[in-house]
Amino acid sequence: MRRARVAYFCMEYGLDPSFPIYSGGLGVLAGDFIKSAHDLELPVVAVGLRWGHGYGAQHIGADGQPFYDYPEYDHGFLVDTGVNLRVRVRGKEVPCAVRVTERFGHVPLYLIEPVRAEDAWITHRLYEAGSDIRIAQEMLLGIGGVRALNWLGHPIEVYHFNEGHAVFAGIEMIAERMEAGLQFPEAWADTRRRIVFTTHTPVAAGNEEHAIKDLRRMGACLELSGAEVRAIGGDPFNMTVAGLRLSRAANAVSRRHGETAREMWAHVKDAAPIVSITNGVHAPTWQDARVRDARPDAARLWDTHLALRRELIADVSARAGVGLDDSSLLIGFARRAAGYKRSDLVLRDTQRLERLLGPEHGVLLFAGKAHPDDKTGRDIVAALVRASRAHPGRIVFLENYDMAIASRLTRGCDVWLNNPTPPLEASGTSGMKAALNGVLNLSVLDGWWPEACQSGLNGWAIPTAEPADDARDLDALYRTVEDEVLPAWRDRDRWIGMMQASIATAEAGFTSDRMVREYFDRLYTPADD
Repeated sequence: MRRARVAYFCMEYGLDPSFPIYSGGLGVLAGDFIKSAHDLELPVVAVGLRWGHGYGAQHIGADGQPFYDYPEYDHGFLVDTGVNLRVRVRGKEVPCAVRVTERFGHVPLYLIEPVRAEDAWITHRLYEAGSDIRIAQEMLLGIGGVRALNWLGHPIEVYHFNEGHAVFAGIEMIAERMEAGLQFPEAWADTRRRIVFTTHTPVAAGNEEHAIKDLRRMGACLELSGAEVRAIGGDPFNMTVAGLRLSRAANAVSRRHGETAREMWAHVKDAAPIVSITNGVHAPTWQDARVRDARPDAARLWDTHLALRRELIADVSARAGVGLDDSSLLIGFARRAAGYKRSDLVLRDTQRLERLLGPEHGVLLFAGKAHPDDKTGRDIVAALVRASRAHPGRIVFLENYDMAIASRLTRGCDVWLNNPTPPLEASGTSGMKAALNGVLNLSVLDGWWPEACQSGLNGWAIPTAEPADDARDLDALYRTVEDEVLPAWRDRDRWIGMMQASIATAEAGFTSDRMVREYFDRLYTPADD
């Protein structure tokens, strides 16, 4: 079957720790996607923005509060395509350059950035707060992205909007067709035939809204009337609603998330149907090659795991100045600091926590960033830091969570803890990375885990019910640890068998190679086929 030529749009890409144009899971997923597309030799190009300072480097002050700085980073390897384009923002033309890279083993990634210093405010920082800044960023990604691809001469058949940030690309495509003589309904219909859309989160903050008067003032509406823009995204203009109405097909990122998304967006008239394509992770990036080679041999796998534990313990010592007991059960929790992820849940039962950290020799390793402007998230980080200072050597917080720390933790921990409020976890790809390395997942049945979990065989399910109840879920977490995880930890042969099962599960069903093939088979089939 002929493969459609695809343009993949995303606000962020996590490709390598040295190139910090990502904030977290969305960007790392995008990076894994374009790496697998390259490995599979599929016809994909990617479009993003060249951020001046990325998301920010997190530090912890003497008072235990997180603060951020925004260092420069090396981008001298980006190649100037020679393409220059303009996007009109707030009534002023913004000239932009288009640069490209394939440096980290991926398909061509085209990055747009303003040329003039006076326009650098637009891409100064990833997800910088402020409606005008966010709209301008999304205009450069969407409108600028379509114009860049046109100038580059790529014969794109499918435009994939990875989250709602790119939907102004659809407005640009409609405006192009109207300028060529089509009426709005026909232009919209023709545009929809070429767009697919991925929704990533049922959390309200992940589904942006903008007042149409602000979009008009910024120039995002182009030549479309107010009624036409409202028909696409409503008023206020919801970027997810617009994505669903601009696309011919849409997807959620796990089966469970598909159920949630279809219910959440059922009220949207003329929305694209939402199917489920579960996320995956790029095995060559996230699975240690020693684990891959050792998996069939139990003794060799255990020796490899012990080596990875030692590497993690050394890294923790270098980063945090903390020495860990080599015999401890290492439990990792590394996530974006958001309330629904309940990072501090395990800390809330002090008696059982003391037992876990004391006689059972458990160690809790935490990492996670909050958005610099998110007070709730910063408070979560501060709570984890306080716990680490109250339990030195038993609870550790690693500052400035990035791809390097994620790689170390998902290779060297023994258990990977995940306890979000169901059904708010769309996927949870960090658990897939852990599973690829034989790190056993201990998670509520949300996101990807219901598809993978064979509780007691390749990890454990924390039993929960909806609506979520923190006290009930905390008790369930500790009961699972005490009654199932710790006995298994004392039985080395059983533990190694579970590690082997975990690796096999992840390799078989949760890699980005499988995910990208599924996008081509289920979402990207050319409209004319």
